[in-house]
Amino acid sequence: LYVLPALTAHEAVPGHHLQIALNRELGDSIPEFRKSFYLSAFGEGWGLYSETLAEEMGIYRTPYERFGKLTYEQWRAGRLVVDTGIHALGWTREQAVEFLRSNTALSLHNINTEVDRYISWPGQAVSYKIGEMKIRELRKRAEEALGPKFNIRDFHEVILEQGTVTLPIMEERVEAYIERSLR
Repeated sequence: LYVLPALTAHEAVPGHHLQIALNRELGDSIPEFRKSFYLSAFGEGWGLYSETLAEEMGIYRTPYERFGKLTYEQWRAGRLVVDTGIHALGWTREQAVEFLRSNTALSLHNINTEVDRYISWPGQAVSYKIGEMKIRELRKRAEEALGPKFNIRDFHEVILEQGTVTLPIMEERVEAYIERSLR
């Protein structure tokens, strides 16, 4: 139960539910195929970023809820190692299971399920963190460039208003937002 606030932030609001709902409202502003287009680095990057937003908003109120967020961070760090270990270093399934068993708070059932997922979907686990890191980098860049003109709501709108985009396109959009805001 202690992970529910982090899970809710990731999957619901401000996470995927908000992201997908906004995508559905785009109407004719983007081509039809883009409404169903999904890039893990963008989508899951937003999900991970949302867990940090929840922290900024004070959603993790108890030590247990903060612990839940930290166990999620620990799991995400562990899977970076495991995904890379399996696909770049030739780890066996057993090595991956043992690493997560020793370094995360996941149950053995969840570990087995997750390792099977990482084996069958190379790079997907890593894409979460890549996307989150890019959004955080762009936010920091916008905050530093705009100073008191920075508006978190406007920044999030720039990230989400065109639906799923590649990370380089997202970066271009944020750069354009910074330029517009400085005028």
